[in-house]
Order: sequence, then C-alpha cells, then structure tokens
Amino acid sequence: MDWWNAIIAQPIVALGVIGVTYGVWLATYRLWFSPLAHFPGPKLAALTMWYEFYYDSFLEGQYTFRIAEMHRKYGPIVRISPFELHIDDPEYYEVLYSRDKPRNKSLHLTGMFGAPASAFGSVDHRRHRIRRQPMNPFFSQQRIRQLEPMLRRMIDKLCKGMQDWKERQTPLHVYHAFNAYTTDVVVEYSMGESFHYLDDPDFTPQWSKTIEAIVQVGVQFKQFRWVFRLFELLPRWLVVSINPHIGPVIDQKLESLRLAKSIIDSQSAGGNPTDDKVSVAKGTLFHALLDSKLPPEEKAAGRLSQEVFTVISAGGETTAKNLTTLTFHLLNNPDKLQRLREELNRLDPDGTASLVEYEAMPYLTSVMLEGLRITNAVATRLQRSSPDQVITYKDWIIPPGTPVGMTSIFMHHNEDIFPNSQSFIPERWMDPEQRKTLEKYLVAFSKGSRQCIGIPLARAEILLAIATIFREFEMELYETTVDDVRIVRDMFNGLSRKGSQGVRVVIKDCNGHPRQRGTFS
Repeated sequence: MDWWNAIIAQPIVALGVIGVTYGVWLATYRLWFSPLAHFPGPKLAALTMWYEFYYDSFLEGQYTFRIAEMHRKYGPIVRISPFELHIDDPEYYEVLYSRDKPRNKSLHLTGMFGAPASAFGSVDHRRHRIRRQPMNPFFSQQRIRQLEPMLRRMIDKLCKGMQDWKERQTPLHVYHAFNAYTTDVVVEYSMGESFHYLDDPDFTPQWSKTIEAIVQVGVQFKQFRWVFRLFELLPRWLVVSINPHIGPVIDQKLESLRLAKSIIDSQSAGGNPTDDKVSVAKGTLFHALLDSKLPPEEKAAGRLSQEVFTVISAGGETTAKNLTTLTFHLLNNPDKLQRLREELNRLDPDGTASLVEYEAMPYLTSVMLEGLRITNAVATRLQRSSPDQVITYKDWIIPPGTPVGMTSIFMHHNEDIFPNSQSFIPERWMDPEQRKTLEKYLVAFSKGSRQCIGIPLARAEILLAIATIFREFEMELYETTVDDVRIVRDMFNGLSRKGSQGVRVVIKDCNGHPRQRGTFS
C-alpha cells in the first residue's frame, strides 16, 4: 500500500505547491507591483477581498465605517481592496461623478441585485446611455407634475389607512405605511396597475421585510454573484424555504415579465392583447421603452421587466425611508413641526395648494432637503471609473478602469459643511444663497450622468406627504429614540442598530383638513 499512497500523494503535493506558489505570487503582485500598490491603505485590504467580506458579512455592514477609519489614518484617498480606491473630499464629488465625462460603474456594485440588463445594472457608460435616454422624459419634472391627481389619490388612501389605524389604539410602524404609499405610487405609474399595498389595513408589512432581505442578501453575496444565478434556477418553494422573505420578489418579477410580454404581444397584434386577463393602461414605462428608438434587443420582455423592477425596488424603499426618518425628527423636535405647520397654515390656509406651490414654500422644502441629507437612504459607496483616461486627484494618478468610490454619509456628515451634522436643522437651508451652496454637497441621489432618475418623483411624494400628514394627524413617538434612525450599518441601504423596532408612533387625533375631510373621513 505504500506505493499506492505515494502515487496519490504526488499530485496532491504538486497541487499544494502550485497553490502556495500562486498565492505568494498574487500577494507579491498586489502589494508591490499592482498599479494601485503605491496608494495608502491597510495591507490586508490591498491583499484580499475577504477583508471587506469580513466587515460586511460577519460584522453586518461595517465596511463603510472601517473606510472612515482608514481616511482618518491615511488621508483623503485610500486603497480599500486589491482593485478599488475611495476618496473622502467633498470638493472632488462632481469630478468623480461627472456629468460630461464618461463614467463606468463597477460590477462589484451593479452585480448585487441580479439585474444586469437594467440601466442601473449597466457597467458600460455607453450601454447605460442607450438604456437611460428613453426613460428620462418619463421621469421628468414636467411629467411628474402631471401625476398630481394620482399622487393625491394615494395620499388619501394613506390618510384613510392611518385614520383607521387610530381606532386600533396601537402603535403604527410608519415605515410600513410609507413603503406601501411609495411602492403603490411607483408601481402604478411604471406598470399601469397597483399592488394595492395601501388597501391592506396593515399596510403590507411583508413587502418591507422583502426589500430589507433583498439588500442584505445583495451585500452579503456581492462577491459571489453566482449565488444570484443559482437562485434564479431554483424552484420558488426551495428559494422560499431558504429565505421566506424572498417569495414576493419572485412573484413581482414574474408579474413584471408577464406584463412586459402582454404589452409586446398587444403591440404586435395591433393593440389587441392575446391574453384576455390582461388590460394594461397606456402610458406605462413599458410603453415608453417599446415606443422609443431602442434597438430591438433592448426591447425584449426579460430586459424590460428587469428595468421596471429595479425602478420599483429603488423608487419605493428609499423614499419611504426618507419619510420615516423625517417623521421621527419632526415629532422629536416639536418646534420644527410647529414652524412647518405655521408656514402651511399661512401659505395654504384652505389646503388647496398645488405641488408647484409646495415646491416654493421655504420651510417645507427646507424640511425636505434636511431629510434627504440626514436619511442617507443609500449609504454605500457608489463606485465609478474612467474607462480609457486617467483621472487625477491632487498629485495622485488613477489608472483607467480603476473603480473609485465616494460615500454620501461622509459628505452629509462633514462638519465643515454641515455643522452639528447629526442634528435635524432645516433652518440651515432657509437662506437662498446658503441653500444654493449646500445643495452642491447634497448627494442623496448621487450626481452626474448616472444619478438617480427618480428625483422629481421622490421629491413630489415627499412634499405632498409632509404637507398632508403633519396637518392631518397629531402623533407622538412610541418607544423610539434617535438610535432607531441613526445609521450604524451599511447594507447598501443605511440601517440603524440591530434589534431596532423602527419608528413607531401613536396616532392621537385626526384634524380632518378641508381638502381631505370629504375624501377620507
């Protein structure tokens, strides 16, 4: 048997030697010969991606805060992985996130959510431009202002649900209510039909858990993108048995795909859908994409469904989180809430102001801007790279194709720009000149050619919700502190402390403003 063991051992030893040799060569290259070897940062981060995996997976979303420590030690530019740099300098943001110069995304970011055919998932800037162009008019400010009747109808539903909740005399988890509102809005606008989350007396709390599950899985497995492809191949029952919260995602993706196919078939049949069960209103995002000059391969049902679903997922959750955080800070600062109500009562005494008029109200818009600053709904770094030209930061030369990230939390809590940054201070936005200066550093939607497309919709939803909810209802916080909104974890979205019950309120009274009294009372 000794001869047999020797035969077996030889290839094992050979493989071991090859593995060790490769590991030593890779470490040597990354630490001393890589184009990024001269940038400052921890050697372990430069050596292996497992460093980031440890902070984000085992420590649950702590890498962003580790990066902040790196900057304090090494300066404004640091190497945070074998392949990536990070910059903390507010004056550089508009250079990195340029509107005029081409910027690619990083697969490390876009691969998190399994939607490579969407504009969000497009790594190459040219492909992104092709996909983004027909979507721009659909989300323009002019188009969103025309949505005001639908938005007010959704606000009425939200108010009716909150009024009914008052009768329960139990605390309301306001994130569930706001997520139902923002999701129903973006779904009806994009898909031509509603999920009817606002019609559920409980505001469909399962959807909030589903969104949280999506982003957490994305962060934990972003270095193992094959996991997402595997999930897509597995039957629904097996995926749900692994993670029960993922079920609604599968259902909504299938529904989006079904609608895309139906609309394509309807257009092919001259407007007569082949599926009698489907009747989709005109004017959806599907129609905007199909009627555009996109090349034929970009109009496939699978790609369209990815596009629409990423819009729904992003458009609902981030705005709902913003409204939730705003609710806490307004209720936690009665003087701010009183000033808001006084402005609304003065400028809109009859409750008949339009969205355009709300956009001109100084304190209301200041509350919105401060909410966008302090919420940091997307807390993670958003990497960009210059595809074929070097970019420079001070004396540093950054090679083409190198992912470079910046982080909104660092921008919004820069004490030189936003003094007392952890506090909710809408007054900092009241002076027109100062507002113009501060908005340069407000990056809640990122900036440049690849910034969030849904800015006008999000702002409209926020303004209408604030102006209505805080006049209609008297509320008080229930067992909620600032630790329930302060971001201490980066799971793509900014999350508060583990174990937090979120922002809960007790609805004390319904004021019944004239505009809504006849609608939802």
